[in-house]
Amino acid sequence: MLKNKKIPHTYVIVFYIIVIAAICTWFVPGGEFKREQKMMPDGSSQTVIVPESFEYMENEPQTWQIFSAIFDGFVDKADIIAFILLIGGAFWIMNASKAIDVAILSFVEFTKKLEKKRLIKAIGVNNIVLTMIMLVFSIFGAVFGMSEETIAFIIIFVPLAISMGYDSIVGVSICFVAAGLGFAGAMLNPFTIGIAQGLSDVPLFSGIEYRFFCWIVFNIIGIGWVLVYASKIKRNPKKSLVYESDQVWRDKTADGLEETKYHTPISAWAAYGLVLTVMVIYSFVNTWSTLSIGQSSVTWPVIPIVTGMFAISGLMSLRRSVHFFILQLLIYTILYLIIGVMGYHWYIMEIATLFFVMGLASGIAMNYSPNKIVKLFMEGVNDIMGAAMVVGLAGGIIIILQNGKIIDTMLYSVADSMSNLGKFGTVSVMYGIQNMINIIIPSGSAKAALTMPIMAPFSDLIGLSRQATIMAFQFGDGITNMITPTSGILIGVLGVAKIPYEKWVKWVTPFIIVLILLGLILLIPTVTMDLNGF
Repeated sequence: MLKNKKIPHTYVIVFYIIVIAAICTWFVPGGEFKREQKMMPDGSSQTVIVPESFEYMENEPQTWQIFSAIFDGFVDKADIIAFILLIGGAFWIMNASKAIDVAILSFVEFTKKLEKKRLIKAIGVNNIVLTMIMLVFSIFGAVFGMSEETIAFIIIFVPLAISMGYDSIVGVSICFVAAGLGFAGAMLNPFTIGIAQGLSDVPLFSGIEYRFFCWIVFNIIGIGWVLVYASKIKRNPKKSLVYESDQVWRDKTADGLEETKYHTPISAWAAYGLVLTVMVIYSFVNTWSTLSIGQSSVTWPVIPIVTGMFAISGLMSLRRSVHFFILQLLIYTILYLIIGVMGYHWYIMEIATLFFVMGLASGIAMNYSPNKIVKLFMEGVNDIMGAAMVVGLAGGIIIILQNGKIIDTMLYSVADSMSNLGKFGTVSVMYGIQNMINIIIPSGSAKAALTMPIMAPFSDLIGLSRQATIMAFQFGDGITNMITPTSGILIGVLGVAKIPYEKWVKWVTPFIIVLILLGLILLIPTVTMDLNGF
């Protein structure tokens, strides 16, 4: 009987959560903290809570607003929705060129050659590849807080994972989950550690030694977990929770790996000249770039260097085939993404624009007509629309809680419950609170601004290191990002990968439990040992 019962659609699940949030606004008292602007070490201002300023007020029960909250959710998440649609359209144009399929085929053939070497065969070439990719994305998450950007990589790594004999969950894990591990063990993330330490009046990025140790531990456990799962799926693909839904990806991969005609049309040379001209002009405008990693920064002529590299590698790729040139466009788009984020504080708008231009350049290189480029772009938007819809729906949950004026009340209640606990008891409760708050406020910077002005002074009263409080925030913010339904990034990632949310929850829940327990264990030394910076 239960086996025949259908699991609710993701849209239905999200709507149920909106309704539950609305019901809470009828029973949870309203309340509000006073807020003020505080200058941060980098010169920016941040809205923070004034400690001991909480006041109860009339709550505002939500009724018909559950429907208007959906509209407001789309408005609030418009940037992520636009990001997803532009990325989807741009990659669809690139996919039509078969360039990514050529790359996947070349990569698979390369790994088969490596398997002939005894040492690599003993370790497993695929294990090496997956580990290296995960480490790169984990570093990105730990250093500059890569999160939204992973949505763009799903379209690359899911087909790659499928072609290697894995499933879409592995494809999501090697970029999104890896970035999440980096977020949890963040060392220099300015959006979480930087803001939390600035609001707590703690030296910026102090305590990095222990954070680096935590990052290593999180990655050993996290990457090991993914490799064990990947090995199981490799042996028997039908054990995958998403085996049936992955058929779409398998069909695309099979179609893409058909014999491809290698050629280089004149339009590809024109695209090369156009892109190179723009890059040269940009090199003169931004000859020197200051790339920042935590408190350290270095000034290099990185854009002229990248332009010179593109001039040479683009020319060489065109002599092989337009497909390899389009792959060069993808590679240099990623390089510019890294430079933009680290050197020019790029965010969603700039990154979406970058990929959009990449899609247009790919279409021009393939000698597609303007009408065909538009047609392909719209097909990509249509294919990715489900992911964008869910992001907007999930945004309605936060709107309901905010309009009902109960978020601050929840925060005040759980903070007040920590009275009369010992140091480890207090830091454990703080950790639990941060995990729970992350369910309704997935933004790390917003949660830091909301909780640290309260938690930091409170830790002083009981003799708890403010650094330990920040660690509790850091772990609580990073781990549950991989499961919370209110995260537009998670919902966007799953939508692009075509993984039903309920199946993702079934797979990731044991993993999350292990990581939460690991985080709790790693908090013990912050109150029992004399750590540098604590």
